[in-house]
Amino acid sequence: MSVPGEPQRGRAPSIRDVARLAGVSHQTVSRVLNHHPSIRPETKQRVLDVMAELQYKPNRAARALVTSRSRTIGILSASSTQYGPASSIAAIEAAARAAGYWVSTANIDSSDARSIADGLAHLAAQGIEGLVVIAPQVRVFDTLAQLSIDVPYVSLQSTGRETDHALSVDQMAGARMATRHLIELGHRSIYHLAGPQDWIEAEARMRGFLDEMGAHDVPTTAPILGDWTADFGYYAGRELLTVRDFTAIFSSNDQMALGLMHAIRDAGLEIPRDISIIGFDDIPEAAHFWPPLTTVRQDFAELGRRCVALLLGDLDPAAPDYRGTIVPELIVRASTGPAAF
Repeated sequence: MSVPGEPQRGRAPSIRDVARLAGVSHQTVSRVLNHHPSIRPETKQRVLDVMAELQYKPNRAARALVTSRSRTIGILSASSTQYGPASSIAAIEAAARAAGYWVSTANIDSSDARSIADGLAHLAAQGIEGLVVIAPQVRVFDTLAQLSIDVPYVSLQSTGRETDHALSVDQMAGARMATRHLIELGHRSIYHLAGPQDWIEAEARMRGFLDEMGAHDVPTTAPILGDWTADFGYYAGRELLTVRDFTAIFSSNDQMALGLMHAIRDAGLEIPRDISIIGFDDIPEAAHFWPPLTTVRQDFAELGRRCVALLLGDLDPAAPDYRGTIVPELIVRASTGPAAF
C-alpha cells in the first residue's frame, strides 16, 4: 500500500511529489530549483530536505522550458576516434562540467553534407546555448557556411576564414619547433611523414616543416602523405629504408612515428644513433615507446578551458576574451640525437 503523498514505487519522484511532502506548491519548488530570492530560508531548507529524502533529480528538459536555459553546449565532431579530436572533446566536457554545463556531442560523417546538417539540427533541437565545431576537414566548414548557426560557436580548427570563431593549437609553430630541433642537432637530410591531405592540422604541420626548412636553407624532399596509423608509418619506413638517404624523420603524429620506429628496428638500425624520429601530439604512450619519443605536446586541458570560457564569454559580454592560438610544447626524449655523419 502506498503512503499518501509519496511517489509510487517504480516511478521517479516528480516536482509535485516534492511539493506534496514539503507542504508547498509546485511553483515554490520550482523557485527553489531556480534560486529565486523571494523564498524564505526555512521553506527552502524544507524543500531541499524532501528532495534529498526522495532522491529527486530535476528534469533538465522541463527546467529548460521554464528558464529558457538548457545549460548545454553542443559539439559537432568529425573523426572523433582520432587522438586529437577525442582529447579535445574530453577536455571540453571537463571544463563544461566545472562551469555547471552539460555537453551533447553529435558525431558526423565529414564527407556527407546531409550528416553535417542533421547533426547541427539534432543539437539545435536540444536547445544548446553554444556550439563547438571539431572538424579536421575543410569540407565540413564549406557545408557549415551554407547553414544557419544561431548560437555562439567556436571552431577548434583554424581555417583562416572566420578568425572571430577560431580557437586552436598553433600547429605550424609546433611543426617548426620539431623541425628546428632536428636541424639544431645537425640533421640536413630530413623527411616529413605528413597526415591526410584533407586534414587542416596535417596541412598546417606540413607548412610549418617546409617553412622551417626554408628558413635554415635546408633542402627538402616532397612530404609523404600518410593516414595517421602506425601501420602506414611501418610500411612507409620500410620503403624509405630501401634508399636510406636521410638521418631524421618528422612524423605528423605519434602513431605513425611508432610504425617508423618499428621498421627501423626491423632493419637492424638503432634510434637515434642511425636515425632520429620526432612525432606530434604526445599521446600517453609516447613516453613508453622504445626509445621514448621526442614529440610536440598539445595542451588539450587548456584548449577545453579556453573553449568553454569563450562560449560563456559570448553569452556574457563582461567575460574576458579567450580567442586565439595556444602554443604547443616540444618534449625532448631519447628518440632524437645528433646527426650521424
